[in-house]
Amino acid sequence: MNDDWRLQVDLHEESHAHALTERLEAEQLEHDMSAAFHDRVIVSRNGARVFLYAGTREQAEAARSAIETDAQTHGWTIDVEFRHWHPTAEDWEDPDKPLPDNDAAMLVEHEALSARERKETARTGHPEFEVRVDLPAHHDAVRFSEQLRAEGLPAVHRWKFLLVGAADEDIAKELADRIRGEAPPGSSINVEGTWAAAYAERPPNPFAVLGGLGG
Repeated sequence: MNDDWRLQVDLHEESHAHALTERLEAEQLEHDMSAAFHDRVIVSRNGARVFLYAGTREQAEAARSAIETDAQTHGWTIDVEFRHWHPTAEDWEDPDKPLPDNDAAMLVEHEALSARERKETARTGHPEFEVRVDLPAHHDAVRFSEQLRAEGLPAVHRWKFLLVGAADEDIAKELADRIRGEAPPGSSINVEGTWAAAYAERPPNPFAVLGGLGG
């Protein structure tokens, strides 16, 4: 079940966006704080743009209705974009686009995701994923770092940790399997999204968790 729904509200004027977020904060104060945590809507603002993240489509649509009513009352011009998260494509897409329901459809979305990750790596110069190697001791990390460099895999070495970048998740997983076969016994190998990629995808300035929108 997909439980990630997003409203992007462009108010065109930062003062209007600020006023809307203050209105949403007021909704939080009026909300019964004993309500279940999953009933909350997360709100963030970036300039003249406001984002709302909901757990259900019904929540998101209720929030949209409340915001459009407020905008009409105050004479604000707004543009609202409604999206939900496709877990395989790892992207915000049309809420009426069906989730992939078979292996072929999932493969198509996965290949599209990998292509985007490689393109982003080429654009930014930063890998989207990395293989993190936690070695038993510092001297193990030094030797294994030298070994990887000799194999054409330069690694960032910090104390007993190594990081090896990869352009997409598939490449990172293949690289992790290779490293597991070569690393000293007792090493821990994990695939992770890079800090740079996570920072680029973060919600801008999250400041509130709200509930009770639309009734």
